[in-house]
Amino acid sequence: MEHEHTNALINETSPYLLQHAHNPVKWYPWGEEALAKAQEEDKLILISVGYSACHWCHVMEHETFEDSAAAAFMNEHFISIKVDREERPDIDQIYMNAVQLMTQRGGWPLNCFALPDGRPVYGGTYFPKEKWLEVMQMLVDLRKNNPEQMITYAEQLTKGIQESELITPASSDALIDQELLHTLVDEWKPYLDYKEGGPNRSPKFPMPNNLEFLLHYGSQHNDEKLRDYVKTTLDKMAQGGIYDQIGGGFARYSTDGLWKVPHFEKMLYDNAQLVSLYCDGYRAFGEADYKVVVEQSLSFIERELTNENNLYYSALDADSEGEEGKFYIWTKEELELLLKDDFAFAKEYYNVNSKGKWEGDHYILLRRSSKTTFSEKNELTIEEIDQQITRINNTLMAARDERIRPGLDDKSLTSWNALMIKAYTDAFRCFGEKDWLNKATASAEALETHLLQKDGSLLHSFKDGTAKINGYLEDYCFAIEAYINLYQATFDERYLHTANNLASYAVDHFYDEERGMFWFTSDLDPELIARKQEVEDNVIPASNSSMAKGLFQLGTLFEIVEYKNISERMLLNVSSNWKYGQGYSNWGRLMLWKTDRYFEVAITGEDANELRAELDRIYLPDVLFMGGEKGDLPLLDGKFIGTSTIFVCENKSCQLPTESATDALSQMGR
Repeated sequence: MEHEHTNALINETSPYLLQHAHNPVKWYPWGEEALAKAQEEDKLILISVGYSACHWCHVMEHETFEDSAAAAFMNEHFISIKVDREERPDIDQIYMNAVQLMTQRGGWPLNCFALPDGRPVYGGTYFPKEKWLEVMQMLVDLRKNNPEQMITYAEQLTKGIQESELITPASSDALIDQELLHTLVDEWKPYLDYKEGGPNRSPKFPMPNNLEFLLHYGSQHNDEKLRDYVKTTLDKMAQGGIYDQIGGGFARYSTDGLWKVPHFEKMLYDNAQLVSLYCDGYRAFGEADYKVVVEQSLSFIERELTNENNLYYSALDADSEGEEGKFYIWTKEELELLLKDDFAFAKEYYNVNSKGKWEGDHYILLRRSSKTTFSEKNELTIEEIDQQITRINNTLMAARDERIRPGLDDKSLTSWNALMIKAYTDAFRCFGEKDWLNKATASAEALETHLLQKDGSLLHSFKDGTAKINGYLEDYCFAIEAYINLYQATFDERYLHTANNLASYAVDHFYDEERGMFWFTSDLDPELIARKQEVEDNVIPASNSSMAKGLFQLGTLFEIVEYKNISERMLLNVSSNWKYGQGYSNWGRLMLWKTDRYFEVAITGEDANELRAELDRIYLPDVLFMGGEKGDLPLLDGKFIGTSTIFVCENKSCQLPTESATDALSQMGR
């Protein structure tokens, strides 16, 4: 196919960058060439950040970046750099921080203008074309007529970026105080929607680490209202339009307060974390619908986001044929034609009525009750419902497969793949399905083959046989947690040694000894205008909170005092500074481990895995498993006594050994 325009992005592998490779804008990828060109030509830089599944990124591209007049002005006055935020979260962090400081809001597309040396001077998110032209002219005029004002502002803003989000180290006499955690939860509770789940506002994001913490806290402190809130949220999400009722998997968020209308993009990181969350939900509540969510979501991952290398793609677009959600929605006439005699059942089950109606004559398939409630109302058995829904879903899936599919972001990111490895492992541990463990181990092997380097470092991105970009802290911390989880599922110490090697590398190249936290970028990376420390949990946990948890567990398993000291210092730093529950929930889980009972459970002998599987069916958020038929961990010393045995320990102090999982649970107060 011939194109009128081709720019420097044509040589990139990122699907997002390639989407812009034929814009009339002379885009450059982030790198020495573009930065040097800005200095040589003394031009302002435009850093434009987005990702392939971003709806408003597509809108701005079509309206503005494909417009010849806008492109001509950009090409004359600016060096324009396109950044895939998923490939370069370090750049996104800096310029998102700049825009948030300037405008008190953020989002994507992110557009930030900077001096030739990269210091930002102006920015925002989505701009309509006329506003875009107006902003660019204003900046050109300001630099020409009052460059000192622009430089002074850039200096102040850059200083703000460098200083923001840096945690003030805790005082030497600070203690980890669970009262801080209770206060955090009490101040959070008024912002929860106890009727529909999630936050009491819209849009609603799933926020898995928030829900994992609240379930853990509610269970550990007998707070039934919090547990009910978590269950309500899991129920409502699984029944809502945010969940793909026929194909499995969750969209990124709901635009309303009822989980009805999704922003239709599907992200790997969301679905990986939600699989893990619904496994915990199944253990905690025994809700059969949650197992269906796990099964369907993993089928979606295998069907649509798994590549031939046993790694996982990043995302599916919200749009197809230029329309958001077109792939997933239905008209009543389509459903009647396809389902025939099954339509009446589907109409009621999936709310093809005012509840499911969306734009125009289209419907979003959703449920407003559990399968059990539906069966009682309609005097049907669960088996009868399952048979009919399976038939309906198969028919609709076959029809949907004939549609033009949403765009696929086919790069594989180490951090998100690690979350997926953990998800498959969690699903195996919860339900015992061996195929899910096989997928987890195959993906772990693929990650080591394609992204782990001989010097012990990780690369961040893999596509078309090529791995690139030096890894970030999120790659190390999520991989560490995934390998610790794989060890607990298999008792294969190779996984623990891999996790330990990654932790050692991260301490050497990311740890800030002065502040007691980890930088997001390695000390081997080229310097940017700021080096950030990611502390607040968001749609995925902060890399520092994940690293603190991983170091705590590795320090426990290997008796590495340095790791436990670093982890404790990190928690002290953050708990002395945290502001609101939603941003510190993953830290909260570590505090629960540190301040409540935390069990080291060793299971040894020929039947170790069978006993582990029996315990794994129970919700035990405060247990670290170890064992096997043999093992060299310090905590296993003296625990191989010839029979299959469970040792329940706290801080290396063990109760009487038992051969019964029931007795072991009793020793843990379960």
